[in-house]
Amino acid sequence: MLQERIGLESRARKNFHVGLARHQDEVREAQRLRWKIFAEEMGARLDTPEPGLDIDMYDAHCEHLLVRDGDSGEVVGTYRILSPAAAKRLGSYYSEGEFDLTRLQHLRGRMVELGRSCVHPDHRGGGVITLLWAGLAEYMIKGGHEYLIGCASIGMADGGHNAAGIWHATRERHLAPIEWRVFPRCPLPLESLDSTAAPILPPLVKGYLRAGAYVCGEPAWDPDFNTADLPILLPLKNLNPIYARHFLKPA
Repeated sequence: MLQERIGLESRARKNFHVGLARHQDEVREAQRLRWKIFAEEMGARLDTPEPGLDIDMYDAHCEHLLVRDGDSGEVVGTYRILSPAAAKRLGSYYSEGEFDLTRLQHLRGRMVELGRSCVHPDHRGGGVITLLWAGLAEYMIKGGHEYLIGCASIGMADGGHNAAGIWHATRERHLAPIEWRVFPRCPLPLESLDSTAAPILPPLVKGYLRAGAYVCGEPAWDPDFNTADLPILLPLKNLNPIYARHFLKPA
């Protein structure tokens, strides 16, 4: 179900180009980058049929947004996108393995799920993420989708204390309305963690919150990735005007 490349080459920065994977070889490039980041850099335990590639059952049903370095030809950033139609065929979103999404049931026909976001360590200065967001914005506009959902992962090298601090800090200003709350299946044990220190927000979490996203509930613990996953929901109508002017331009 791979679509044609999004026409965003005119928005390239530093000879980076963004588009949807057009064939399986490009999907494998994304899976190879994901392995490098998640398995080699983060130490995640990935259940994959092919070592060296991060492959799961959702990949074949998703579209894969890629940023490619035009000089080296290397894929340096990726996002995995699960459309409402694909989620319906599958019977679930990936995040339903971590959260009870019952209260979002009425949004399913208009809700895109993001996942497996990663950027090559040599290209984390912001330009690659900017292009991924631009590509995603065009995908949403072309598809007529209204909501983005996903999990913002927080590393737990400190045992989860920073993740607890992030939850307590973000719920004060960014907690979703009660009708959009979700519930972790494997909750982070917040009561046993020290959340008094000033939290350090990962760039992806910062980006979602600045864009206007809600935090939909307490974080879940993902033992395979050893991360605390914060459930995020971004209604496009809530998109920060600065982001909207930059990304939501007519194609």
